[in-house]
Amino acid sequence: MVQPLVIGSLRLPNNLLLAPMAGITNLPMRLMARECGASLAFTEMVSVNGLVRDGKKTFGLLASTPADRPLGIQLFGDDPVLLAEGARLVEGYGDLLDINMGCPVRKVVNSGAGSALLREPGKVAAIVREVRRATPLPLTVKIRTGWGADSDNFLEIGRIAAAEGCDAITLHPRSRSQMFEGHADWEKITALKEAVTIPVIGSGDLFTAADVARMIGETGCDGIMLARGALGNPWLFREAAALLNGEEPVIPTPAERLAVALRHMDIFIELTGERVALREMRKHLSWYARGLAGAAQFRDQINRITGKAAVVAAVEDFFGGTVHGR
Repeated sequence: MVQPLVIGSLRLPNNLLLAPMAGITNLPMRLMARECGASLAFTEMVSVNGLVRDGKKTFGLLASTPADRPLGIQLFGDDPVLLAEGARLVEGYGDLLDINMGCPVRKVVNSGAGSALLREPGKVAAIVREVRRATPLPLTVKIRTGWGADSDNFLEIGRIAAAEGCDAITLHPRSRSQMFEGHADWEKITALKEAVTIPVIGSGDLFTAADVARMIGETGCDGIMLARGALGNPWLFREAAALLNGEEPVIPTPAERLAVALRHMDIFIELTGERVALREMRKHLSWYARGLAGAAQFRDQINRITGKAAVVAAVEDFFGGTVHGR
């Protein structure tokens, strides 16, 4: 059965979460995931340096609506004092705070943030301690297994985070050096679950409802966090919930894909304007088309055309053609 998930003072109706993804999990995408069953969604990574020094532009990443709650805000940085200040600044914008300690991207790591923090357990302790003092909101961390394949220290980091007041831990069981290559080692989620008493949320290589059910069954994790598997596929939350409840998952029809893709685009345009929305929707529309006949040609077309009318026509022609078997 789908289980509720309690993280600190936050009680979620199910344990299916949308991961924070830079440049992707903005408000329109979060709304699509929520409508399909995600109980908690996260902002993109929010720089505490940006919050404290830039202000307006960075705060734009926190744009939300009442339908977009409860909302997790993911902060990144390497300075305990700045992270605590960032937590205070965003406290009124969301319902849970997460500290990114897993991002493997070079730009983030070179700043000392993301998975670079895994090399400094003492700093991890200071960060969690300072942020915990700064806010009463539920507090989580998202980590990887370690810096390299031969330097796994996720159990140490997990115990530190729990001892300093974290309410849950998300583990993507790859090392930083793996990036997204190879396979996520789900056995390490099991090991973390056995090592700490706070909830453990599993992530990594979740692309189907069967993957979700298998991770929960094999690892005993308290919840799962969908990332790449949810790109262009918000229905994965619905399908996973059905399978966990012993029901047959309902696969989205081409007509449903069309309706949701167009709605996603309309919300995006309303929030950001046509120019920005259409540029950013290119990747989302390509993801919505994934797995359908002619998807490669559609992706090429979408990346070349401009203007809402032309994009809508191309989307309707592609998905409509799929609906009618063209």
